[in-house]
Amino acid sequence: MFPLIATTALAVQALSLLVSAATITLSIPPSPQIPNPASLPPSTHATLTALGASYHAPLTVDNTFVFRNVTPGSYLADIHSPTHGFAPLRIDVLSATAGENIREPNLSNGGVGVERGGENDLRVWETFHGNNWENKGEEIRPVAVGGAFPVKVLGSKVYYTERGAFSVLSILKNPMILMGLVSLAIFIGMPKLVENMDPEMRAEFEEQSKKNPMNSLMAGPQPGASSMGNFDMAGFLAGQGSGSGGGSREPEQSSGNGGKRGGKK
Repeated sequence: MFPLIATTALAVQALSLLVSAATITLSIPPSPQIPNPASLPPSTHATLTALGASYHAPLTVDNTFVFRNVTPGSYLADIHSPTHGFAPLRIDVLSATAGENIREPNLSNGGVGVERGGENDLRVWETFHGNNWENKGEEIRPVAVGGAFPVKVLGSKVYYTERGAFSVLSILKNPMILMGLVSLAIFIGMPKLVENMDPEMRAEFEEQSKKNPMNSLMAGPQPGASSMGNFDMAGFLAGQGSGSGGGSREPEQSSGNGGKRGGKK
């Protein structure tokens, strides 16, 4: 007697779950990232996961994922693709047949909530991994009554970085190369400019060049001229140079008898 009652209760419970099961459809609409969703790899699939439940749906020919016989609960929907990334969704399946009436705002009667029931209700929100489950994002509406829920494409997956190709323009963008080219142009073009100068202007330019102190340093020591390499900077600063006080000082000579100056008395 008791085993029959237990079996009947389990059968009734399974029948109620089967009646309250829902069908969820997710679609991939065309977007700038994926103009043709049919070009996605065949391995693209979607999953619905919850505590103690999991569903799997492959990509169909009409770019949708269909989950059948989904029991009431709250699920996380993920789309797995080797080439593109998709935003996850939170999907709540509410069963009105189990006594859960759904209150929604009705704009026709001034925003007063109305209750409806009799069929499963699907509520979909945007979310992200690591988000608190109580925090709901923007709600996603189906494209039509009883239709599929669109999925947002985040972008394409890039696993490898392409090696940069050799380019002459990349070398010319180097500041050191540009400075070298400018210096080379001045070095080659300056003699040409001097040759094409007016004779008077050329003579004035040469005279000004001779007065430039950098020319003597760059040309090196000239025969018969004082070399900059023999210049004593310490002596000059100490006042021992020829330009301080009218001549150089000679060291005082000391006599051999104890360093006393002068002759014999």
